[in-house]
Amino acid sequence: MRCARRVLQRADAIYRRVNTWSAVGAAFNIQLRRLDNLEKNVGLFGVPELSSPSGFQVAKRKALREAEFLVHRACTHPPDAITVETFDQLSDSLCKVADLADFIKVAHPDAEFREAAERTCVDIGTVVEKLNTNVDLCRSLKTLLENEAVLATLDPDARRVAELFMFDFEISGIRLDESKRKKAVALNVKLLDLSYEFLNGSQLPNAVDKRVLPKHIRHCFSIDGNRVQIGGLCADSPNELVREAAYKIFLYPNTGLLICLDELLACRHELATLVGYESFAHRALKGTMAKTPETVMNFLTLLTEKLSDRTSKDFKMMREMKKETHLINHEVMPWDHAYLSSAIRTEKFNVESSVYSPYFSLGACMEGLNHLFTQLLGVYFQAEDPKMGEVWSEDVRKLAVVHETEGLLGYIYCDFFRRPDKPNQDCHFTIRGGRLMKDGVYQLPVVVLMLSLPAPNGKTPSLLTPAMVENLFHEMGHAMHSMLGRTRYQHVTGTRCSTDFAEVPSVLMEYFASDYRVVSQFARHYQTGEPLPESLVSRLCESKRVCSAADTQLQIFYAALDQVYHGKPQYTTTTDILREMQEKFYGLPYVHDTAWQLRFTHLVGYGAKYYSYLMSRAVASMVWRQCFLQDPFNRDMGERYRREMLAHGGSKEPMLMVRGMLQKTPTIEDFVDALVVDLDANLKTQK
Repeated sequence: MRCARRVLQRADAIYRRVNTWSAVGAAFNIQLRRLDNLEKNVGLFGVPELSSPSGFQVAKRKALREAEFLVHRACTHPPDAITVETFDQLSDSLCKVADLADFIKVAHPDAEFREAAERTCVDIGTVVEKLNTNVDLCRSLKTLLENEAVLATLDPDARRVAELFMFDFEISGIRLDESKRKKAVALNVKLLDLSYEFLNGSQLPNAVDKRVLPKHIRHCFSIDGNRVQIGGLCADSPNELVREAAYKIFLYPNTGLLICLDELLACRHELATLVGYESFAHRALKGTMAKTPETVMNFLTLLTEKLSDRTSKDFKMMREMKKETHLINHEVMPWDHAYLSSAIRTEKFNVESSVYSPYFSLGACMEGLNHLFTQLLGVYFQAEDPKMGEVWSEDVRKLAVVHETEGLLGYIYCDFFRRPDKPNQDCHFTIRGGRLMKDGVYQLPVVVLMLSLPAPNGKTPSLLTPAMVENLFHEMGHAMHSMLGRTRYQHVTGTRCSTDFAEVPSVLMEYFASDYRVVSQFARHYQTGEPLPESLVSRLCESKRVCSAADTQLQIFYAALDQVYHGKPQYTTTTDILREMQEKFYGLPYVHDTAWQLRFTHLVGYGAKYYSYLMSRAVASMVWRQCFLQDPFNRDMGERYRREMLAHGGSKEPMLMVRGMLQKTPTIEDFVDALVVDLDANLKTQK
């Protein structure tokens, strides 16, 4: 990659003359052109087998051979600390292939690579299901956990990891007799099929005869012959009729998908009760901060009560805005919420993304993150040139994460730019988890951050909107959790912890992204070097709180719906439950003949855990206000944050980590109050 290195060095020199960019800033503010050369193809992420799609089969077979050896060792070795290490090594050998394949199947531009990765995911998943019902393997762990003398020799981390592995066995039905165990396996297989069917169906457009729509709005949608295809809610359209039509047609019930959702929820409940839980929600919440569905509903109900007056004021503002701008119906409807909130923000603060973007070049933002992490945690980035075949697209950047005294901590691959067929989503993927290996060397974590940013073009770098900046900081919070989670076992490394804790580091980063003391360190005009005025940051922060109570209430409604769906069976339709939850937890009326739940894709990945966003935000708010509000660069607090929250991954009870950071155990009332304080911070600006 000598040619690419010369390009990077030349660009760095140019930027240093103009804007004094660091090497990290320059790496992201130029359009790299990697030229083919004679270097050896090292394979994706440096895995030699993955220089071609067929290599996935080679990597899979290698992992399965190692897994077979480790299963034998776990089943025959006398129970002690080595048993836990063997289980973790077994998990690691499979995860290193499965996690990598799980990313490649959605991100690689080559269909052959995606298909090979997809097959690998299925094959490894099948093996994992079999291992989770392997009686001999479970017996070796059970023997360990039931031997008090052996348990006394284990440290807390080893004991917790052993218990987590046992939990995996239990929810797979390992304690059941053979017939019930087979039933549990069949239910798990069925759930995979139903989840796939629901996710695919939830993203398909709905179509109607074009005569159903007035002529003057048909052009707003995709027309295929005599049919109009509607694939979204058009929530930002200024035309009320367009929003209403999109809402009613896109959310019109699909009978097949309703049946699929019913079966998915019933299957989850049957599996949960089969292995001894009252409901799927009870099973899903074990080991989380919330612990039980009752606690979650208490949290959501109390938050609704505290927000009631604020939410009413927000909807009143929306009604007044609608009276001024709409002639048809002055009542605020669900299809109005997003548009009217945005319109009120624009009217009160005139916050236009185009005003901010020139100050937020991607390189500048990466410099800002680098500066923040250096000050707060003693950690900095080093841009590296990927080797031939190491990355899946030429515009992927590679960062080494280095600690000032500890050295190299791991690698972040930054897949930040839009390209055809790339998923339009912001995600953090663990490719390889950190763990302490037998030779005493630490296996360095490897992650990918995937965003959808505009690529640099000629002399213009990638310019970010404020929302993109916030997303970048959010995802980088996940990445640093992975980098700094220095656990002995990869089974609990980094973000492999309870969902309602995993979002805390990423949400906390959003507070840093909104603080002018942090923003002023990097936000400067990419052409003139002029710093972003503080007044613009203040205005942006104030605008975010406009209608924020109503926005929060909408999230509460989603979380409550998720809980009820995964609680004990209601013996009524999912649409009837939707209507009831919407009336109780939202404030805007249910629209007849709509089924929003069929577009609620988080039901698959976050089943019974959608509340996690709200609870994580509450914890992040408390950490920010108590520990970083006075000084966002406070190194002592940064070290405490790493020591108490980031370092442990999932090896420690989440509430113990929160208590260590806050030096007290927060109550549900504390969580609620933290969210309300956030909403009230600039309430005066809405009057």
